[in-house]
Amino acid sequence: MGKPFGNGHPLGAVVCTRAVADAFGDVGMEYFNTFGGNAASCAAGLAVLDVLEAEGLPARAARVGALLRDGFRAIAEQPYGALIGDVRGAGLFLGVDLVEDRVKRTPAAAATSALCTRLLQRHRMLTTIDGPGHNVLVVKPPLCFGEAEARALLAAVDEVLRALQGADLSGVGHTPT
Repeated sequence: MGKPFGNGHPLGAVVCTRAVADAFGDVGMEYFNTFGGNAASCAAGLAVLDVLEAEGLPARAARVGALLRDGFRAIAEQPYGALIGDVRGAGLFLGVDLVEDRVKRTPAAAATSALCTRLLQRHRMLTTIDGPGHNVLVVKPPLCFGEAEARALLAAVDEVLRALQGADLSGVGHTPT
């Protein structure tokens, strides 16, 4: 793992079970990194851990993530929310599957592309698309993202999905290959 660990400072980590770590030792391999263990990187990592703990950011991520998951699921229950086939994730890392048919789970790539485009154009909100069918709205905001921002995102998604209901999306965005 890497990037977020140092809050902008290049820092990474290896996380594995004890059995995997022991297996490296059993075959004579050890993990190393050219810059591993330098004082500046260690200080940056410890400072990030201090802020995470002092500001209660893991608990906040869990709380705000639950608000987002519940909000997306509530939108899915609306007639215009029928595009939402699944909401999953943990903390502030979520995936919202958009499907043309909830039973067949046919990816709604054009609708996902239109949603992301309109979130950016109308609300200045950056989201990404993932998945083999280009139909997963990825929500992965920074840890400073709070309840107010989550409610704003949900309101924007709600508004855009209402506008997309019944819209002709042929020729819009990604098409699965």
